[in-house]
Amino acid sequence: MKQIYLDNSATTRICDEALDKYIQVSRECYGNPSSLHGLGFDAERVIDTVRNEICTSLGAKGMTVVFTASGTEANNLAIIGRAMSKERYKNGAKIITTMGEHASVDAPLNMLANMGYKIVRIPTVGGEIDMECLKAELTRDVILVSMMMVNNETGALYDTAEVARLMRLSSPDAFLHVDATQSYLKIPFSKAKCGADLITISSHKIEGPKGVGALVIDSAVMKARGIAPIILGGGQEGGLRSGTENVPGIAAFGEAIKIGSTSLRQRYAHISALKSYLIEKIEADEALGEISITKPKASAPHILNVTLPKIKSETMLHYLSSLGIYVSSGSACSSNAAHISSALTAFGRSAGEADTSIRISLSHRNTKEDIDGLIEGLKSGLARLSRMR
Repeated sequence: MKQIYLDNSATTRICDEALDKYIQVSRECYGNPSSLHGLGFDAERVIDTVRNEICTSLGAKGMTVVFTASGTEANNLAIIGRAMSKERYKNGAKIITTMGEHASVDAPLNMLANMGYKIVRIPTVGGEIDMECLKAELTRDVILVSMMMVNNETGALYDTAEVARLMRLSSPDAFLHVDATQSYLKIPFSKAKCGADLITISSHKIEGPKGVGALVIDSAVMKARGIAPIILGGGQEGGLRSGTENVPGIAAFGEAIKIGSTSLRQRYAHISALKSYLIEKIEADEALGEISITKPKASAPHILNVTLPKIKSETMLHYLSSLGIYVSSGSACSSNAAHISSALTAFGRSAGEADTSIRISLSHRNTKEDIDGLIEGLKSGLARLSRMR
């Protein structure tokens, strides 16, 4: 049975080049990058090379790159690290985010709210940030705006550049943190274009290994000492993230970045065409007529969310899995918890619709034949599961 993998927003398959690099560095460059000898210097050079590759890929050389164990950790460092950077912020500084953020943004903000920080969530109905609401909340006491560029469940593409512009007008002490986990090397953008001061990226979303992420920090943040470490110890990563660096993982991440950077526009065009083909197939097939497609005004090419007719997403997910077709019922980080997707309800879906929605996420490895297989799986699933219902 051929496997059809359509859960690329949860994780991607590591590419051969990144895997080869991981093995090579593990065997040949095993020194501790903090050690003051040749093998240590070799390891440090590997890490610094990848730092430069990340800055180049974002069109912003000279930024500080702090390697972490995941995108989640990078988000926590950006949010908690910013909140803890100044003693006066602990008196109730304001942090703005959007409704429907990933749990790795939402959870640390909830913790800060319990500590007395003021957390404001801006509506995102229809996949658009409510800019009027944002304008009203951008006061002088705002220290951070934290938001994703691409919603990991709806695929909505948010206008971070406009957010950055509004921030500069009304909140001079605020920094913009953009969670680019679902946009980095998936859609073309630069640091200047997105307007971010802090950018989160993750290795396993771009065909690198799991266990590596990074927070990219603008020089203005560093100059203002605008972020504090949340993991303490030996003072690695410029004192912002203690712990011996994952040198093989970072090297493999760098390999995935090189490949992803050179092929970004080609992959973007291929995936965009696949998504259009998928939407056309769903809308043209009478057997799928009751499926409702979530369509943000602006969206990324690799994510499509659809709502099924009164069939729970988990039920359809397991049925498709039995056919070797792999999709998801929402964010992989929350799929084991009994909850209704806040991303979908923030978009405007009802709780019932959110409970019957599945996410299809594409990669450059997918083909039209994969889409055809998914369509047949959905048709047979709807017929069989509707009878069982």
